[in-house]
Amino acid sequence: MSTDLDQRPWLLRWAVLGLIVAGGIIQIVMSAYYLSVAHAPQPHDLPVGYLATPANAAEVQARIEQGGQFAAHRYDSTDAMITAIRTKDVFGGLDVSATPPHLYVASAAGPAAAAALRTAFTTVVQQQTAGQVQQLVAAGQPVPAPTVQQLTTPPAITDVVALPPDDRSGASIGLLVQALAIGATVASIGLGRIGSRTQPSLLRGVRHTAALLAYAAASAAAVLVAAHAFGVVTAGADVHLFRTFLLVSVAVTGSVAGLVALIGPAGSFLGTAYFLFGVPISGATVLPEFLPPVARVLGQILPTGAGATLVRDNLYFPDASVSQPVVTLALYAVVGLVLVLVTNALANRSRRASLLQVTPRAEQADAPG
Repeated sequence: MSTDLDQRPWLLRWAVLGLIVAGGIIQIVMSAYYLSVAHAPQPHDLPVGYLATPANAAEVQARIEQGGQFAAHRYDSTDAMITAIRTKDVFGGLDVSATPPHLYVASAAGPAAAAALRTAFTTVVQQQTAGQVQQLVAAGQPVPAPTVQQLTTPPAITDVVALPPDDRSGASIGLLVQALAIGATVASIGLGRIGSRTQPSLLRGVRHTAALLAYAAASAAAVLVAAHAFGVVTAGADVHLFRTFLLVSVAVTGSVAGLVALIGPAGSFLGTAYFLFGVPISGATVLPEFLPPVARVLGQILPTGAGATLVRDNLYFPDASVSQPVVTLALYAVVGLVLVLVTNALANRSRRASLLQVTPRAEQADAPG
């Protein structure tokens, strides 16, 4: 049995050529997108703290903020700065109010941020010490041995919020969010196809919603078990983290299922977009403060970005405010589940109306003349 392509070989050649061109364009677009957000991440106004004497505070702040990578905030005491690190108001801090200088970081906030702070603050300390040496030399005074040692020795470092030993690279956050996003997307698509085989009704919408919530709970529990198995989760935080994983899963599952219910199978591409476009700018692997400004904002208004922030803060920064990611995830979850309920109810209502319109006509046609 011949087909159109057999009868018209030129059509086959054009179809293959079109596929090659389309594939090349997609590869160019995706490569450019990924590289633009993550090929050379640099901090943009990363909030950091510092302690300095009144005499050199302005100089220290100017050196820290030089280049626009850091936004410096001065603190009056080490305890105040450490508290700010624990609440994620700042990502680290430098104490140059005494000798020797001391650097405070939080590797759990992101190893890249901790590394950037080490490099930048070591440079700041060396520049400050070199300035002191130049002043002494210009005045014809000898340079004390401690000053020379300070110039050649990097500041001592304290990791205020360290990563767990089994997650030294900090990659677990991204992996957990990806697992939740993939599982939620598959579930929403699968349940949508199962539900489409039954008649639309409010009851079907309720059952669909209940199934989505049940799956989200199972998904959250599975991810929590896996995180425990690989030493990512500390003991005593199970209930809190389960709620976190559950909210992320419901946000992704509900929003994809809602769009599928609204526009049909094409809505499932939302889940693909979450994974292909949302994960790279989620802040899970590249911190939001290291992303371009547009990517940083867009990433945090998607459920993958809000989810990554919420998971990281609940894992390592329990004192940090999580209102923004919670509200974002809740909106996705509520809007998606409401769409599932409403579209089922309205579809059933339209079907009943069409039946009421058709039935009298059918009865009139069957009536004897």
